[in-house]
Amino acid sequence: MTFYKSVEQLPPFGDYSMANRTYRYFSGDSLFPFGYGLSYATFRYSNPRVSREFVPADGSVTISADVTNRSAMDGGEVVQLYLTHEGVAGAALQELHGFQRIHLAHGQTMAVTFKIRDRDFSVVETDGQRRIVNGTVKAWIGESQPPAAANRLSGDGVSAQFSITSERILPD
Repeated sequence: MTFYKSVEQLPPFGDYSMANRTYRYFSGDSLFPFGYGLSYATFRYSNPRVSREFVPADGSVTISADVTNRSAMDGGEVVQLYLTHEGVAGAALQELHGFQRIHLAHGQTMAVTFKIRDRDFSVVETDGQRRIVNGTVKAWIGESQPPAAANRLSGDGVSAQFSITSERILPD
């Protein structure tokens, strides 16, 4: 759930477009971003890795990052993966594509890995057709959604990217 700073940030009730609705399409600065949580432990994300720089429309890619518990106590974390399709009309600004709950002892580091398949890097176009399009896909692995504004409350995270090299229409 996204907690907005003010109701003035929301579009008029009669506007049925998705612009500035839900975390996926909100471009403003929220009070608490989607996925934000509180913990007694603090975590650091580092060393993002992508298994392939170029991925065909029928392929898959693995994205991973290291998560370190920087606290003096053990703690749990929900590691989240968001994807952004740069320059694709109608695509969400960011979209949650996976999460993993982990538990780390103080000082412990763990590699967290997500496998992304063709349906995960598809978008639904305005005509309702699900399609994989050429272009760059940015990935964010972190404690909450990627920062939309420099001054927002932000959790830690790392980014990586890969390119889709072909197009494909997916069945419903």
